[in-house]
Amino acid sequence: MTALARSRGGWRFADDLDAMFAALAPIWPRLAGKRIFMTGGTGFIGRWMLEALRDADLRLGLGVEVVLLSRDPAGFAARVPHIAGHPGFRLMAGDVCDFAVPDGGFTHIVHAATDASAALNRRDPRRMFDTIVEGTRRALDMARDRAVERFLMLSSGAVYGAQPWDMTHVEEGWRGGPDCLDPMSAYGEGKRAAEMLCAIHARQFGLDMVNARIFALLGPLLSLDIHFAAGNFIRDALRGETVVVEGAGTAVRSYLYAADLAIWLWTLLIRGESGATYNVGSEEAVSIAELAHRVHRILGGAGVDILGQPDPGWNPGRYVPSTARIARDLGLRATVDLDEAIRRTAIWNGWQQ
Repeated sequence: MTALARSRGGWRFADDLDAMFAALAPIWPRLAGKRIFMTGGTGFIGRWMLEALRDADLRLGLGVEVVLLSRDPAGFAARVPHIAGHPGFRLMAGDVCDFAVPDGGFTHIVHAATDASAALNRRDPRRMFDTIVEGTRRALDMARDRAVERFLMLSSGAVYGAQPWDMTHVEEGWRGGPDCLDPMSAYGEGKRAAEMLCAIHARQFGLDMVNARIFALLGPLLSLDIHFAAGNFIRDALRGETVVVEGAGTAVRSYLYAADLAIWLWTLLIRGESGATYNVGSEEAVSIAELAHRVHRILGGAGVDILGQPDPGWNPGRYVPSTARIARDLGLRATVDLDEAIRRTAIWNGWQQ
């Protein structure tokens, strides 16, 4: 049985492939014969986008080509051979800040490359900032030189900075921002600068671009050992251990399921309004403490322990988007709630109900 065929507890990865294919049925024919350059495609978000595209290509024979930039093509190919070896998909070695532009024309660029490591943001904020800004500049210059049809920028809800507690859901038009004097804001300020570069290229060079501000995510393929609280809680529960909340657990988040994410991003690439920015996330808000208790309730484990230590992250407050714009303009809504996202992520990682 291949990894993608895993089936426990009544859910299979193939069910998500079916759901993505059905939701994107009007979109896929418009990518037939297109040539896409993607940065960041080996990460969690890019991997989900590629799983959806590969599945559609197998079903419809789209003949779409993808050149995927990676710092470690051999490592990615070893981990995900069905993606790396898919006809029309080609891995290209390079760093987003100084990659050699591949030969030939491209119709679309998906710029998803960012090191979203919280550890890097603390340890080397200059590198974090430079990677985001210089990588985006490089991708935009390529888009301008190759006259691409559409550029999709994967930004972040971090551009809003600290969301006021009395603002339940932040809208795209809100003009807040990170603290530009705090190096912990390197990620959010880098994304703000990257968005500005996109806006400049749209105005000055006529680039057709769409901007996706992505919030917290959850689903299969997510590493459970990096800095994401939801993944850490699921990991602890699956081990039968105590689900540990290091802080007070008062921070509020929301989690968009990964299959919904892929549907939204492919739709934005094809149907998003040129020059528009869309929040991409769930509106189902939950405190970190409540999330820990919910994971324990669903998956078990030895209980929940809230340590109450100072929160070391950039945002100990709210981080919840309004998705009214993407719902109104493109008819997109979350279809998988948080409890089900927890279950599917756990099943993918070996949980048996």
